[in-house]
Amino acid sequence: MIKLRLRQLSLLLFSLLICSMAFFQLFARTTGTMPKSFAIMLGLVAVLSLVFWGLVMHFLPYASQVVQPCVLLLTGMGTVMIARIDYAHKTEVAIRQLMFVCLAIVLCSILIVAMRDYRILRRFSYVSMVVGLVLLLSPMVPGIGQNINGARIWIRIPGLGSLQPGEFAKLFLAFFFAAYLFDHRDQLAVGGRKVLGLQLPRIRDLGPIIIVWVASMGVLVLQHDLGTSLMFFAMFVSMLYVATGRASWIVIGGVAFAAGAVAASSLFSHVGARVEAWLHPFDDTLYNRAVGGSYQIVTGLFGLASGGLFGTGLGQGHPYLTPFANSDYIYASLGEEFGLVGCFGVLLLYIIIIASGFITAMKVKDGFGKLLASGLVFTMAFQVFTVVGGITLVIPLTGLTLPYMAAGGSSMVANYLLATLLIIISNAANKPAPETLSETFQHEALAALRDRELKEREAERASKTARRARGGAQS
Repeated sequence: MIKLRLRQLSLLLFSLLICSMAFFQLFARTTGTMPKSFAIMLGLVAVLSLVFWGLVMHFLPYASQVVQPCVLLLTGMGTVMIARIDYAHKTEVAIRQLMFVCLAIVLCSILIVAMRDYRILRRFSYVSMVVGLVLLLSPMVPGIGQNINGARIWIRIPGLGSLQPGEFAKLFLAFFFAAYLFDHRDQLAVGGRKVLGLQLPRIRDLGPIIIVWVASMGVLVLQHDLGTSLMFFAMFVSMLYVATGRASWIVIGGVAFAAGAVAASSLFSHVGARVEAWLHPFDDTLYNRAVGGSYQIVTGLFGLASGGLFGTGLGQGHPYLTPFANSDYIYASLGEEFGLVGCFGVLLLYIIIIASGFITAMKVKDGFGKLLASGLVFTMAFQVFTVVGGITLVIPLTGLTLPYMAAGGSSMVANYLLATLLIIISNAANKPAPETLSETFQHEALAALRDRELKEREAERASKTARRARGGAQS
């Protein structure tokens, strides 16, 4: 057990070492010395990470040990790139990002201590639904909602700055979806008629998906946010598939959202401009358009191309030329200075986290935990796909941010909480079953059987003696 704990600790220390070396190399090539503020913040992150690991070892001894090192590596690589862009723009976003990382680790540590059993979340299913919808629609409240770059997905809190409540809404809605689908999975699994070999659900069971479709389209219409509405709807449909095992739900959900997205692209200029820029990114008119053009897409593609296989080197490229290089386009910035190998390394870290989450979902015996783990990990996987796919022209840009890497406190804290929930569920999934066939149990069972046999024999002897006594009295 001690050797296992040392190997697990070595993974975390290795992640911290790589992040420290990256920061040292960056500042050696740019400023020539490590700023004192960064040294203090990096030391604080390292200490808090070790404390978090110790809490996991104490309260969740069977939890997965690969999630935290991968998350820490992704965070470190993203923050290094943000600091590199800060050097070009003379900003201090990276320091603020490290502050949010510290806040996220503290909140996750509190969650580890306070909630060792995730099943308590099932009791607050409808409360989670209300909280999630309030968070999702809060940017529409006059006075606190903010419209940035055509999307109204931000709220401004005096003294704290801007907050993206949709990042936290996805957690609460995942709690509600998991509880609701666990309670109604039998009704939703019943099939109706077959059309073209596809088993369709019954009409009366289409209510949940219609409600969620209307809600996601409402987010798209009111907030002009294609990414959040797509993630929200995809999370529910994927969990619906896991709960019922019917592929028809996937087909119906995909067709419903595609229809809504096509309608939105023709009705709303913000969504239509993104689709047009995706289809014709190198068109001169679109490239030179001030708002809704393809300049960001093309610049990001050129940055990825200039990185080549191994990149230009940390601090040697020009990632800052791309708009929103430290947030929406952090993946392109990293690809320019770390190359294709660095991009594949980032995707590999995400794949490890996602694979660990799906393994947890398959191993956990509780149905609610299975749905919650699969919903959370699919949401992360879908978010990574939409961001990387938008940057590489596989799909239109959605406005989502890359988990753990992009600049933004809301995304950082919410995704750290998501990873912590996966760690908590993995502890229940990996916990060994009680050894009911142990030697002690066998001895106790045999002793109980012997006692039962002796009592039955004594009762039978007493019965025979009573019958003989009655027979003698009658004669």
